[in-house]
Amino acid sequence: MAEQYDLIVLGSGPGGYVAAIRASQLGLKVAIVERELLGGICLNWGCIPTKALLRSAEIFHYMQHAKDYGLVAQGISADLEAVVKRSRGVAKQLNQGVTHLMKKNKITVHMGTGALKGAGKLEVTGEKGVETFAAKHIIIATGARARDLPFAPADGNRVWTYRHAMTPKKMPSKLLVIGSGAIGIEFASFYNDMGAEVTVVEMMDRVVPVEDADVSAFLEKALKKQGMNILTKAGVEKIDVTATGIRAAIKDKDGKVTTSDFSHVIVAVGIAPNTENIGLETLGVKAERGIIAIDDYGRTNVKGVWAIGDVTPGPWLAHKASHEGVIAAESIAKELGNKEVHPHAMDRRNIPGCTYCHPQIASVGLTEAKAKEAGYTVKAGTFPFIGNGKAIALGEAEGFVKTVFDAKTGELLGAHMIGAEVTELIQGYVVGKTLETTEAELMATVFPHPTLSEMMHESVLAAYGRALHI
Repeated sequence: MAEQYDLIVLGSGPGGYVAAIRASQLGLKVAIVERELLGGICLNWGCIPTKALLRSAEIFHYMQHAKDYGLVAQGISADLEAVVKRSRGVAKQLNQGVTHLMKKNKITVHMGTGALKGAGKLEVTGEKGVETFAAKHIIIATGARARDLPFAPADGNRVWTYRHAMTPKKMPSKLLVIGSGAIGIEFASFYNDMGAEVTVVEMMDRVVPVEDADVSAFLEKALKKQGMNILTKAGVEKIDVTATGIRAAIKDKDGKVTTSDFSHVIVAVGIAPNTENIGLETLGVKAERGIIAIDDYGRTNVKGVWAIGDVTPGPWLAHKASHEGVIAAESIAKELGNKEVHPHAMDRRNIPGCTYCHPQIASVGLTEAKAKEAGYTVKAGTFPFIGNGKAIALGEAEGFVKTVFDAKTGELLGAHMIGAEVTELIQGYVVGKTLETTEAELMATVFPHPTLSEMMHESVLAAYGRALHI
């Protein structure tokens, strides 16, 4: 007879393992199935190790500009192998941390590949052969992988996905990055700081196209100043792998096709959900192009089957997956009779986005353009880093903070930032949006001095013509 659980989670990424922990906290008997490494892509091959790489590049950048701080640093060089080794060490440490959390929370881990085999049944093919487990509820949290270009499949040698870019066999001399979303821009920033000649190709009319237009314009200017070649409204028509690198045919915004040689190319054109061969069809779980349809609590159309993270509609972010995991776990506990838990629906309007390039980008809510498209009468305020004492003292005086309000009600509709440490600052606005704040509360809030956070206050004041330091 199959071993019975209250919940089995298929996938141990930031959505899956968090869902398992929360369910265990609520008294459920929980198992998790993982085919590769606990922690999933984010912890092992995504969010965390890339930030370790970017931190090394940031330190290298500061060392190269030591004289700007009255310091002398000579004979500076980068050891790419050591940088990558540090990054992998960080990932390993966190993987071991998740292993500890599974034991601490008494969650059974089954290593192997799982697939739905009927109502409440999951078959796992792994280190113990083929096993079948039963559960009252199953959460699908199998994540996603990098999407290949049909004419340029990744080979790990010259044509890279983000995964190859994290463990390079050699330092690129001339790098082509296809796509200027968060992944593309972060790796472009890393390799540029490490000394590569970088070209970014983006088919849309601006880089980081999901961000506010003012942020995109500022970033493009900053990246060009750093020496990058930025091509927007452009596309890569063809890639040929050569003995020394790759040859790319690039169509520019005027329709002219130019052939250029590069040592390597990173393809960052989106993700594909890992929903093949996991038994969705067996139970009739609704999905479109691999993306599973869910309600705001993670329920699919099939009773007892839930989905979270990158297999569900976006944004495809680790923190969104974790939050969905908690919501789903609490909803399951409630269905199993727990009257003390009160799950809340996911509100995608309050999910922040962060890009860890140089300069950093962070945002939440509607851009100014999207707010106007939605019919709002808008008040928007912008405050520059150059007007902030802490930013000047840090030597980080480039960037701005922008806030967008509903002119009629004062509701905070969105916030958009570019500059040093904005990925840490954005949470103040996220809390504000979640609490349904207006400009009045933000204006009445005391911000500590001297801090970068004062720019948040000034941006709000600027939206109403009350900025103090510009």
